[in-house]
Amino acid sequence: MLLSRFLRLAVLIVALVMAAPVARAQIVEGIAAVVNDEPITTLDVRDRMRLILFSAGVEPTEEILGQVLDQALRGLVEESLQLQTAAQFDLVVEEDEIDNALSNLAQSSGESLAALRRDLESAGVPIETLRRQVRAEIAWQILTGGRFRQRIRVSDRQIETAMERLVASAQQQQFRMLEILIETPSGPGGEERALDTVRTIYALIESDEVALQSVAQQFSAAPSAAVGGDTGYVTAASMRPQVLEVAQQMPPGSISNPIRVPGGYMIVALIDRREGRVVEQLTLYQATVPNSRVTDASRPAMRRAAANLRGCDDVSGAMSGVEGVIVSNLGAVAVNALVPQIRDAVRGLEAGEATGVLETGAGLQVFVLCGRELTGPGVPTAQEIERQLIDQQLSLLGRRWLRDLRREATVDIRDIQ
Repeated sequence: MLLSRFLRLAVLIVALVMAAPVARAQIVEGIAAVVNDEPITTLDVRDRMRLILFSAGVEPTEEILGQVLDQALRGLVEESLQLQTAAQFDLVVEEDEIDNALSNLAQSSGESLAALRRDLESAGVPIETLRRQVRAEIAWQILTGGRFRQRIRVSDRQIETAMERLVASAQQQQFRMLEILIETPSGPGGEERALDTVRTIYALIESDEVALQSVAQQFSAAPSAAVGGDTGYVTAASMRPQVLEVAQQMPPGSISNPIRVPGGYMIVALIDRREGRVVEQLTLYQATVPNSRVTDASRPAMRRAAANLRGCDDVSGAMSGVEGVIVSNLGAVAVNALVPQIRDAVRGLEAGEATGVLETGAGLQVFVLCGRELTGPGVPTAQEIERQLIDQQLSLLGRRWLRDLRREATVDIRDIQ
C-alpha cells in the first residue's frame, strides 16, 4: 500500500485523532478497506490509530500519523484475515480467555485491568479495539499450533546441537539490548515504506518524550516486542551477525544506526554487556595406572577395557582386568578446571563414551564422560530449548501462512471521496 493512495483518508484520520472527543454517533463513518467482503471502517482505523498512539505514548504529529495510519491499516487487514480463518475452522475465542490476556497485559505494566480501561477511555480508545487485537492474537496462536504443531519434529540431535552452540558460546560476551525489527513489506514500494518507518522511529526516539520500549511494542516485528523489545542477556553466538558486529562497538546506553538484516532493518539500544557467566560441567570417571605401576601390558589392557565400557554404571568392573588400575568418580568438574590435554580429549565425547589412553603426569589415564550440563544464570533446560525451537518454527510457519492468506485474499483499500 502506497501512502499517497491514502491521502484523503489520512487527512480525515488526522482531523479525527486531533479533534476533541465527540459522541461516536455524531461522526459519519466511511469504509476504509474491504477484506474478502468484510468492511473495515474509518472508525476502526481511527480507534486503532488511537490505540497505537496511546501504547507508544506519542503525540499525533502529521509525520507520525502517516506511519501510524499505514500500521493500523496493515494490522486490521491481517487481523481480519486471522479472524476469518478462525471462523472457517469454527474456532471461537472465549471472552474469559481475552479477559485473562488483558489482565496479564495490565499486570505487566504494573496496573490493574480497571486502571487500563480508564487509561484507554481517557485516550478515546474503546476497550473493544484492544479486545479485537487480543482475540486475533489468541486465535492465530491456536490456529498455527493446530495446523503446524504435529508437523514439527525437534530431534534430540537438534536439541543437542542447540546446546552445543550454547556450550561453544559459554565464555563469550553476553549482551542485553532493546531491539526493534522493521520488516520490509512485500510488493512495490516495500523498501521505502520500511525506511519511512525507520525514520519515524528515530524521530520519536530523538524527541526524548517517548520510551524506546513503547516504540518497540507498537512498531517492532520481533518476538521481543511483547516485552518492550528487551532481549534479556543473549550470547554472541545467538545474535544476528550484522547486529553483533555493531553491538560489539557500542557503549552501553547508546542506540545504533539502522542495521540492514535479511528481511528488514534492526535498531538496537545496548543496555549492558558482560563476560560469559555460563560454565560447562562434566561428570567424569577416571581410571589411572600410576607411573610407578605402568608395564608393557598396561596400555593395551587399558585400551581393551575402554573399548568394552558401556556407560558409567560399572567402570570399575570394566577396568578390573587392568593390573594396578585405580578408578575414581570425579563427580562434576568444570571444563575450565581441566588441563588442556584432558579437556581436549573429552570435548567430543557423548555421554557414556571414554577417551583413548592418555599419557599424563599421573601415568596412563582413561576418562569416561557420564554427563554434561551448563550451570550459571539463565541456563535453559533441554525442555526449554525444545520449546524455543518449536516456537521459532511455529512463528516462521505462521508468518508464511499469513502472507499466503494476504496474497490470496481480495483486499480493497478505499479512497475517501
